[in-house]
Amino acid sequence: MEEFFHNPVMLNEVLDFIRQHEHSRILDGTLGLGGYSEKFLNEFPDCFVLGIDRDEKAIEFSRDRLKNFADRFEALQLNFSEINSINSPFDVYVFDLGVSNMQISDSSRGFSFQNDGPLDMRMNPNDKNLLTARDVLENYNEKDLAKIFFDYGEERFSRQIAKAVKNTRNELKTTGDLVNLIRETLPKPLQRKMGTHPARRVFQALRIFVNNETQELENLLKSLKKIESGALIIFVSYHSLEDRLVKKNFREWQQENLGKILTRHPLTPSENEVAENYKSRSAKLRAFSLIRG
Repeated sequence: MEEFFHNPVMLNEVLDFIRQHEHSRILDGTLGLGGYSEKFLNEFPDCFVLGIDRDEKAIEFSRDRLKNFADRFEALQLNFSEINSINSPFDVYVFDLGVSNMQISDSSRGFSFQNDGPLDMRMNPNDKNLLTARDVLENYNEKDLAKIFFDYGEERFSRQIAKAVKNTRNELKTTGDLVNLIRETLPKPLQRKMGTHPARRVFQALRIFVNNETQELENLLKSLKKIESGALIIFVSYHSLEDRLVKKNFREWQQENLGKILTRHPLTPSENEVAENYKSRSAKLRAFSLIRG
């Protein structure tokens, strides 16, 4: 089994919340490479962990990685919005909304703007109901593309990039083609001042749109609200759209006396963590304690 580098983001903060709560049964709702699940299983020797992920490769990888915990760990291929199909409730629900290193590292998946690959970006490549990124770029009109880039990527030059895509869409075959187009479209002085890759926002927007991530998150939050037992719910998000949705729902839950917000303001990574794991720089953690009965 191929090895991938993975540091669970804000792990210490996640563990601190779990220690203060009943944690016999933990749901790792975005299993990925199994980084969180492995830490939970080691840290809490009496707990059972169920990991779910929509990516079949992630399930296979994590099952192999955590085979020594077979009596306390199970992995299921499932969208996290489908947790209501799981009969048994959990004490703790943890969701890291970032894309996994395995998906980024595999250029054939099309998530990476660093390595050339097909314009795919589907988290579950076997889901025939999902359009690929190339489908979107080839078939959506300029106005809709600009809206996707702006709404899901907060790209200030969304209209200019959408126009460039419309004019050259027949030439966009790979992620490298899209990166080159974005580099040619964005003002050079702006690119020199940017602290991140110039294609990051557009790639993020396409990934979110292709995988219906916003709707998935909204459905997940609706399902969590209906949990009938008390539970600790933790979200680690990486961009403002996700964070706003979580914040809005947590506030509504508290107003409806369903429980208590445990993070008045979102927690962010320490300077040391950002230095060791640059991916964590934009992470925000929010936690909520559901109360039932």
